[in-house]
Amino acid sequence: MFLITGATGNVGRHLVAELATAGHKVRALTRDPAAARFPAGVEAAATADMPLDGVGAVFVNPAVFHGGFGDLLDRCREHGVRRVVMLSSSSTLDAGPGNPIGQMHLDKEREIEASGLEWVFPRPGAFAANALAWAGQIRADGVVRGAYADAQTAPIHERDIAAVCARALTGDDLVGTRPVLSGPESLTFTDQARRIGEVIGRDVRYEELSREDARAQMLGGGYVTPVIADSLLDMFAACVGRPAEISPEVERITGRPARTFAEWAADNADLFA
Repeated sequence: MFLITGATGNVGRHLVAELATAGHKVRALTRDPAAARFPAGVEAAATADMPLDGVGAVFVNPAVFHGGFGDLLDRCREHGVRRVVMLSSSSTLDAGPGNPIGQMHLDKEREIEASGLEWVFPRPGAFAANALAWAGQIRADGVVRGAYADAQTAPIHERDIAAVCARALTGDDLVGTRPVLSGPESLTFTDQARRIGEVIGRDVRYEELSREDARAQMLGGGYVTPVIADSLLDMFAACVGRPAEISPEVERITGRPARTFAEWAADNADLFA
């Protein structure tokens, strides 16, 4: 059986579906199991309980574990869990004091490595789902307002991340690896806004804000700390005029090309229209 934390998240829900469709036994963790809607045959359980009986491998979304894993890794060993697949980040490649996101993921990777369990750390870059933060603006007037319009990333569809994680859980060939994952094309924020518009049949444009105004906008939602806001803005600034590196790992691991941003936009068009 596979235990999936963050099972209703952007990656977790696709991973649950991928494993269930392939006929695997899945225990999906969520804060409210009674309200969860998982595919038929999937066992829903409470995140707070973290039941590990009968589990052979665990998918860990580090966002679920604020400040550390607690006794999770010890309990994994006690229950005979063999493998941990953690959703890491390509930001680990530049971890340090100025990159708290990368450093957090790197610290958690090291914690799992030290446990003695088998491990795989998929390291995706920018999620295509980051563009969901624009949905309200697009619905309102078709204008996305943010920093660094010409910053380039290679946004990856979360279904591709899930497909790689499924392979990491079910096969042995990725054990001990840290595959860096990306989408198939380098796009500016302006490009991404335009592609969403093309999919929903509206004119959507990106209006660049000053760094100060963009920072205030990020902090205004209450979900981003000043340190994280500054780190993200620094990263975006460094990506201006620099094409994002495209990784071949999604195709190598899954046997099919990575999905494009336009495909992601089509899959989520109802959220922007």
